[in-house]
Amino acid sequence: MTTVRQAGETAGMHRPGTLKFRAWQPRTASLIAGIALALMALLAGFGNFGAIVPLVTPGDAERTARDIAESAPLFLAGIASLFVVTILDLIVAGALYALFRPVNPVVSAVAAWTRVVFAAVFMVAIGRLVTAYSLLDHPVAALDSIDAFTTIWVTGLGLFGIHLLLVGYLAYRSGFMARIFGILLSVAGMGYLADAAGTVFVTGFTAVFGQFLFVGEVALIFWLLITGRRLPPRAE
Repeated sequence: MTTVRQAGETAGMHRPGTLKFRAWQPRTASLIAGIALALMALLAGFGNFGAIVPLVTPGDAERTARDIAESAPLFLAGIASLFVVTILDLIVAGALYALFRPVNPVVSAVAAWTRVVFAAVFMVAIGRLVTAYSLLDHPVAALDSIDAFTTIWVTGLGLFGIHLLLVGYLAYRSGFMARIFGILLSVAGMGYLADAAGTVFVTGFTAVFGQFLFVGEVALIFWLLITGRRLPPRAE
């Protein structure tokens, strides 16, 4: 009976399609997280600043609806890019959990779930863009939906800020990353929290802190792709 059970467990470990990120070695987790984060930066940059923002004229619903209608493929490509970003968020959450679990399993789990919840909120925000596209015959309602996208997204970035603060703490305590990375990630996290708080409590607030305090995120990508993938295997 024991032999049969062990064989079943072994088969389960090698079952095709099973994503066992908890068992990823540090170099695997680093490489996956680094690649996913790099792709996210490209897709988010294109989706928001390359496709959505250029077609939206604040305060001018008629022009916004007209520009979106005339560049519908670009607008839809932007929505699709942002949706892919939410999927990559889930992959990054799992990879960073695997990387930092030995540092503190509880904090790394909370950090991962915070990013997962943020991805869900971001997906809700993206849904407002889909709604806006369906309301182009009603320009005012369409622009309201686009404004709602921005509000939900920036407010949700408060969760992302918490995630970065936790990852920053883990990086600072890890021993395998220079402490400066933890500090820079924490600063970026506080920037997103400030943007979220300003959006909620200050009328007419424009999110600006995250745009200038993101250095830690960029530094993390380079560390994951260059240094992290060279980490020694973790003892089982």
